[in-house]
Amino acid sequence: MADSPLRPSSLINTVYGAFARRLGGWISVADLITLMSELDVDGPAARSAISRLKKKGVLEPERRGATGYRLSPAAHPVFDEGDRRIFGSLEPAKLSDGWAMAVFSVPESERSYRYQLRTRLTWLGFGNIAPGVWLAPGRLLGDARDMLVRRGLSEYVHLFAADYAAFSDLPGTVSSWWDFPAIQDQYATFTDAYGPVAAGLAQQPETDGAEAFRHYVPMLTQWRRLPYLDPGLPSELLPPDWNAVAARQMFQQLHEVLATPSLRHVQQVTGLEETA
Repeated sequence: MADSPLRPSSLINTVYGAFARRLGGWISVADLITLMSELDVDGPAARSAISRLKKKGVLEPERRGATGYRLSPAAHPVFDEGDRRIFGSLEPAKLSDGWAMAVFSVPESERSYRYQLRTRLTWLGFGNIAPGVWLAPGRLLGDARDMLVRRGLSEYVHLFAADYAAFSDLPGTVSSWWDFPAIQDQYATFTDAYGPVAAGLAQQPETDGAEAFRHYVPMLTQWRRLPYLDPGLPSELLPPDWNAVAARQMFQQLHEVLATPSLRHVQQVTGLEETA
């Protein structure tokens, strides 16, 4: 497990996103607390995190012979979007894909929406090119549209599918729109934490399910932030020492080795079966 602390609520999100959705979307409280204990989260901390996720509308209580929680209907599209970003965007975008541009203007009387827009666009991977003007690779256009509608922010924004035409050294300019050093620091933190794990697993002929689970959930929890911080810019626009490539390869290696035995372990703990 990584040394950096991960919030119990983030770990629970990963458990639901990676496993519960495949097992009917519901886990009993008792089984969830058992799984969290394997991640060094004690019962009170797990219950507190469950309560916070309930208040946020991520989890809903449901009794199925035992007290438990299922993912709320509102949470499903958020997790679906996460799947696309985490597992579907491992390769950089292409320049020929074009750009998604968001332009917004928010009245001063509603400036809280301005903050929400900046936060959400940054989280999606948009870079700020001028006041109220944000840019991302074109493949993020659909996710941006869905997010703006879901958050009730669409009335403040104009979304464009754009092409770059002229008048700038684009690689040099792009580096001022995104914080490349901060992104690379996050990738370095990931590879430093999980490089030894990957090396150790490579020496094992088979991975035990409980051990796989203890590695996989924190690993995926730490990784799933990165595809949002990194918009996946075309390789032509990135520094030559861009460390995302090695980090993605490590993530893919760990995912391929750990995901299946982790799921089997969750099934053994919960007694749940995969749904179609």
